[in-house]
Amino acid sequence: MTTEEQIKLFGLSNVLAERELGKIERSLMLELQRVPQDDKDEEYYPQFNQKLRLEAAKMGQHYELFYCLEKSIRHLIAEALQSSQGEKWWDVCVPATVKENVKANMQREIDSGVTSRSDREIDFTTFGELGEIVRNNWACFDTMFASQKAFTKIMTSLNQLRGPIAHCCPLAEDEVVRLQLTVRDWFRLME
Repeated sequence: MTTEEQIKLFGLSNVLAERELGKIERSLMLELQRVPQDDKDEEYYPQFNQKLRLEAAKMGQHYELFYCLEKSIRHLIAEALQSSQGEKWWDVCVPATVKENVKANMQREIDSGVTSRSDREIDFTTFGELGEIVRNNWACFDTMFASQKAFTKIMTSLNQLRGPIAHCCPLAEDEVVRLQLTVRDWFRLME
Protein backbone atom coordinates (compact mmCIF):
# COMPACT_ATOMS: atom_id res chain seq x y z
CA MET A 1 0.00 0.00 0.00
CA THR A 2 1.35 3.42 -0.98
CA THR A 3 1.76 6.29 1.47
CA GLU A 4 -1.07 8.16 -0.26
CA GLU A 5 -3.40 5.17 0.12
CA GLN A 6 -2.46 4.87 3.80
CA ILE A 7 -3.25 8.56 4.35
CA LYS A 8 -6.63 8.17 2.61
CA LEU A 9 -7.40 5.08 4.69
CA PHE A 10 -6.42 6.92 7.87
CA GLY A 11 -8.71 9.84 6.95
CA LEU A 12 -11.60 7.52 6.13
CA SER A 13 -11.11 5.66 9.43
CA ASN A 14 -11.30 8.98 11.30
CA VAL A 15 -14.50 9.97 9.50
CA LEU A 16 -16.09 6.63 10.41
CA ALA A 17 -14.91 6.92 14.02
CA GLU A 18 -16.39 10.43 14.28
CA ARG A 19 -19.67 9.20 12.88
CA GLU A 20 -19.83 6.34 15.38
CA LEU A 21 -18.98 8.69 18.25
CA GLY A 22 -21.83 10.94 17.11
CA LYS A 23 -24.24 7.99 17.28
CA ILE A 24 -23.01 7.13 20.77
CA GLU A 25 -23.46 10.75 21.90
CA ARG A 26 -27.02 10.82 20.61
CA SER A 27 -27.99 7.42 22.02
CA LEU A 28 -26.54 8.14 25.47
CA MET A 29 -27.62 11.79 25.40
CA LEU A 30 -24.17 13.10 26.19
CA GLU A 31 -21.67 15.39 24.56
CA LEU A 32 -18.06 14.29 24.36
CA GLN A 33 -17.06 17.82 23.33
CA ARG A 34 -15.19 16.61 20.27
CA VAL A 35 -15.79 20.00 18.64
CA PRO A 36 -13.51 22.60 20.23
CA GLN A 37 -15.46 25.29 22.08
CA ASP A 38 -13.93 27.92 19.75
CA ASP A 39 -15.65 26.27 16.77
CA LYS A 40 -19.11 26.59 18.30
CA ASP A 41 -21.26 29.70 18.11
CA GLU A 42 -20.15 32.55 20.31
CA GLU A 43 -23.47 32.35 22.12
CA TYR A 44 -23.24 28.69 23.04
CA TYR A 45 -25.13 29.21 26.30
CA PRO A 46 -23.54 26.52 28.46
CA GLN A 47 -26.19 27.35 31.09
CA PHE A 48 -28.60 25.01 29.29
CA ASN A 49 -28.31 21.42 30.39
CA GLN A 50 -26.95 18.71 28.14
CA LYS A 51 -30.25 16.87 27.71
CA LEU A 52 -32.02 20.03 26.53
CA ARG A 53 -29.27 20.88 24.02
CA LEU A 54 -29.31 17.35 22.60
CA GLU A 55 -33.10 17.48 22.30
CA ALA A 56 -32.78 20.81 20.47
CA ALA A 57 -30.20 19.37 18.09
CA LYS A 58 -32.48 16.44 17.33
CA MET A 59 -35.48 18.72 16.77
CA GLY A 60 -33.34 21.03 14.63
CA GLN A 61 -33.42 18.59 11.74
CA HIS A 62 -37.24 18.53 11.79
CA TYR A 63 -37.34 22.32 11.96
CA GLU A 64 -34.96 22.54 9.01
CA LEU A 65 -37.13 20.17 6.97
CA PHE A 66 -40.31 22.08 7.77
CA TYR A 67 -38.65 25.44 7.20
CA CYS A 68 -37.64 24.38 3.68
CA LEU A 69 -41.03 22.83 2.99
CA GLU A 70 -43.05 25.82 4.19
CA LYS A 71 -40.85 28.35 2.36
CA SER A 72 -41.11 26.32 -0.84
CA ILE A 73 -44.92 26.08 -0.50
CA ARG A 74 -45.19 29.85 -0.02
CA HIS A 75 -42.99 30.39 -3.08
CA LEU A 76 -44.97 27.87 -5.15
CA ILE A 77 -48.29 29.54 -4.30
CA ALA A 78 -47.05 33.06 -5.00
CA GLU A 79 -45.41 32.02 -8.25
CA ALA A 80 -48.46 30.09 -9.51
CA LEU A 81 -50.92 32.86 -8.69
CA GLN A 82 -48.70 35.61 -10.06
CA SER A 83 -48.25 33.62 -13.27
CA SER A 84 -52.00 33.12 -13.56
CA GLN A 85 -53.34 36.45 -12.28
CA GLY A 86 -50.47 38.91 -12.62
CA GLU A 87 -48.81 41.27 -10.15
CA LYS A 88 -52.06 42.04 -8.31
CA TRP A 89 -52.65 38.33 -7.49
CA TRP A 90 -52.78 39.03 -3.75
CA ASP A 91 -55.66 41.50 -4.14
CA VAL A 92 -57.52 39.26 -6.58
CA CYS A 93 -56.95 35.73 -5.20
CA VAL A 94 -56.67 35.89 -1.42
CA PRO A 95 -59.82 35.57 0.72
CA ALA A 96 -60.75 38.71 2.66
CA THR A 97 -60.37 36.99 6.05
CA VAL A 98 -56.79 35.98 5.20
CA LYS A 99 -55.97 39.51 4.01
CA GLU A 100 -57.37 40.97 7.25
CA ASN A 101 -55.34 38.55 9.37
CA VAL A 102 -52.19 39.33 7.39
CA LYS A 103 -52.76 43.06 7.75
CA ALA A 104 -53.15 42.62 11.52
CA ASN A 105 -50.00 40.47 11.70
CA MET A 106 -48.02 43.04 9.75
CA GLN A 107 -49.28 45.85 11.99
CA ARG A 108 -48.41 43.88 15.15
CA GLU A 109 -44.88 43.50 13.85
CA ILE A 110 -44.61 47.21 13.04
CA ASP A 111 -45.98 48.12 16.47
CA SER A 112 -43.49 45.84 18.22
CA GLY A 113 -40.56 47.73 16.70
CA VAL A 114 -38.77 44.64 15.42
CA THR A 115 -37.33 44.19 11.96
CA SER A 116 -40.01 43.10 9.52
CA ARG A 117 -39.78 39.45 8.56
CA SER A 118 -40.66 40.22 4.95
CA ASP A 119 -42.16 42.68 2.54
CA ARG A 120 -44.41 39.99 1.03
CA GLU A 121 -47.89 39.52 2.46
CA ILE A 122 -47.81 35.76 1.92
CA ASP A 123 -45.03 35.51 4.51
CA PHE A 124 -47.47 36.76 7.16
CA THR A 125 -50.07 34.06 6.54
CA THR A 126 -50.43 31.07 8.82
CA PHE A 127 -49.68 27.65 7.39
CA GLY A 128 -53.39 26.83 7.45
CA GLU A 129 -54.16 29.97 5.45
CA LEU A 130 -51.83 28.77 2.70
CA GLY A 131 -54.12 25.80 2.15
CA GLU A 132 -57.12 28.11 2.13
CA ILE A 133 -55.54 30.26 -0.59
CA VAL A 134 -54.90 27.21 -2.77
CA ARG A 135 -58.39 25.76 -2.27
CA ASN A 136 -59.98 29.14 -3.14
CA ASN A 137 -57.94 29.23 -6.36
CA TRP A 138 -58.00 25.54 -7.21
CA ALA A 139 -58.27 26.23 -10.95
CA CYS A 140 -54.71 27.62 -10.80
CA PHE A 141 -53.42 24.50 -9.04
CA ASP A 142 -55.44 21.59 -10.43
CA THR A 143 -52.71 20.66 -12.92
CA MET A 144 -50.04 20.97 -10.22
CA PHE A 145 -51.70 18.72 -7.62
CA ALA A 146 -53.27 15.34 -8.34
CA SER A 147 -56.29 15.81 -6.05
CA GLN A 148 -57.86 18.61 -4.04
CA LYS A 149 -58.97 16.12 -1.39
CA ALA A 150 -55.43 14.75 -1.08
CA PHE A 151 -54.04 18.30 -0.98
CA THR A 152 -56.35 19.21 1.91
CA LYS A 153 -55.54 15.99 3.79
CA ILE A 154 -51.78 16.47 3.43
CA MET A 155 -51.88 20.17 4.35
CA THR A 156 -53.98 19.38 7.43
CA SER A 157 -51.53 16.68 8.48
CA LEU A 158 -48.54 18.98 7.90
CA ASN A 159 -50.22 21.73 9.91
CA GLN A 160 -50.74 19.35 12.85
CA LEU A 161 -47.12 18.16 12.66
CA ARG A 162 -45.93 21.77 12.47
CA GLY A 163 -47.30 22.59 15.92
CA PRO A 164 -44.74 20.75 18.07
CA ILE A 165 -41.90 21.78 15.76
CA ALA A 166 -42.82 25.47 15.82
CA HIS A 167 -43.58 25.50 19.56
CA CYS A 168 -40.44 23.76 20.82
CA CYS A 169 -41.90 20.40 21.82
CA PRO A 170 -40.12 17.17 20.94
CA LEU A 171 -41.73 15.00 18.29
CA ALA A 172 -42.56 11.46 19.35
CA GLU A 173 -40.88 8.81 17.21
CA ASP A 174 -44.22 7.95 15.56
CA GLU A 175 -44.65 11.59 14.64
CA VAL A 176 -41.15 11.73 13.13
CA VAL A 177 -42.14 8.84 10.88
CA ARG A 178 -45.47 10.54 10.14
CA LEU A 179 -43.63 13.76 9.20
CA GLN A 180 -41.32 11.90 6.84
CA LEU A 181 -44.23 10.07 5.22
CA THR A 182 -46.34 13.21 4.91
CA VAL A 183 -43.49 15.10 3.25
CA ARG A 184 -43.15 12.20 0.80
CA ASP A 185 -46.92 12.40 0.24
CA TRP A 186 -46.54 16.12 -0.50
CA PHE A 187 -43.99 15.52 -3.23
CA ARG A 188 -45.94 12.55 -4.60
CA LEU A 189 -49.01 14.81 -4.82
CA MET A 190 -47.11 17.03 -7.25
CA GLU A 191 -45.89 14.21 -9.53
